[in-house]
Amino acid sequence: MATSKIDNRTEMEMCVHRWRRLAGLAICAAWLAAGLRAQPNPPAPPDAQGALTWSQVKEKFEAANPSLRAGQVGIQESKAQEITANLRPNPGVNLLLDQLDPFTPNPYRPLGNALPAVAFSYLHERERKRELRLESARQATGIAESQQTDLERNLLFSLRTAFVGTLQAKALLANARETLDTYDRELGIHRERFRAGDIAQVDLSRLLLQRVQFATDVENAQVGLRTAKISLLMLVNDRTPVDRFDIAGAFDFDNRVPPLEEIHSAALEARPDLRAVRQAIVKAQTDHKLAVANGSTDPTFGVDFGRNPPIPAYVGFSVNIPLRVFDRNQGEKERTQLDIQRAERQRDVVEAQVFSDVDSAYVTLLSALNLLRTYKETYLQIAMEVRDTMSFSYRHGQAALVDYLGAERDYRAIQVDYINLVGSYLTAAGQLNLAAGREVIP
Repeated sequence: MATSKIDNRTEMEMCVHRWRRLAGLAICAAWLAAGLRAQPNPPAPPDAQGALTWSQVKEKFEAANPSLRAGQVGIQESKAQEITANLRPNPGVNLLLDQLDPFTPNPYRPLGNALPAVAFSYLHERERKRELRLESARQATGIAESQQTDLERNLLFSLRTAFVGTLQAKALLANARETLDTYDRELGIHRERFRAGDIAQVDLSRLLLQRVQFATDVENAQVGLRTAKISLLMLVNDRTPVDRFDIAGAFDFDNRVPPLEEIHSAALEARPDLRAVRQAIVKAQTDHKLAVANGSTDPTFGVDFGRNPPIPAYVGFSVNIPLRVFDRNQGEKERTQLDIQRAERQRDVVEAQVFSDVDSAYVTLLSALNLLRTYKETYLQIAMEVRDTMSFSYRHGQAALVDYLGAERDYRAIQVDYINLVGSYLTAAGQLNLAAGREVIP
């Protein structure tokens, strides 16, 4: 009997100790909840600009992105090289005064036998050298423009990803706030139940502790939204304060997906990196023609006028033709021929990469789309029904607290997963547009 009394007393002391711990946690949680509710909403920043749509963000990006502007300067440099390539050889002039005689006897006539002459010369380029140089320079400009388009394609994907990330962060923040507001309403009901003696203090304390997680989600979502906006502002080279910057767009998915063969055809036609390597083949062929042409001899034509006593005036003509004893252009011919082969191999590599990019992005998009359909048609509704059922049952004393809290956590997790899946779908759609070289998924 003594042992039983001691055990009962020990157990009672442990229960009291646990009760005090839980009561302390409940007080802390209640204080935190009251503090969060007491915090006033931050005032709207003054002069906040309207929310930008995707087309407006894209326009700002194309006008102000430093990488794009630097690439445009590179195209202008390539066009300047076209002027250099099209230059004609300048004619030459040669002035001659010969047969001066400063040591003549009396009478002193040092210019008596002088021979003045003026000669003009001009190098004639054969085998269309100048035309081939101009053609090669123009093809280089075309390659530079295709590479600029490819740079824009990749940067637009980064911009689209940042835009989608910002929309996703906004959706997560809205969901976190909605979840917190819903839970606060539930918490108000349970406080009334506690005052009425319907639930124990420990149950109310656990409910208050659960609120901390929802409040943490709101804070984390706010940080994520600011981070996403900063990334987007960097791409558009905008110095607008983060609090004054906002975007708007549809954060949803579309069931329509074009056939894979159609996207393959679009990619082979529109991908700028593939177009650049095809242009590189044509330029290599032109460079080879130019190397062969440079191996030909270019004559220099000349005409001269002068005086050669006793002839008072004369005119003469000349042609200077270099003797091509040794072919000094063999190495350049061989190099340009190999350049053609290298460009053709590079084209094959890029074509294989195009198909790989399209297939990977297509599979990723279909996977995200299949999951989204299941979530939207089944899981979201089930999670909401389970949460509402467990909430109703717990209010009427027909469900355990742990089951009610588990239903709240499951509903929150399903909502967050769905938002993240929509973000993954939109990112995969951007990846597919990147792989195709144009917009195949709006």
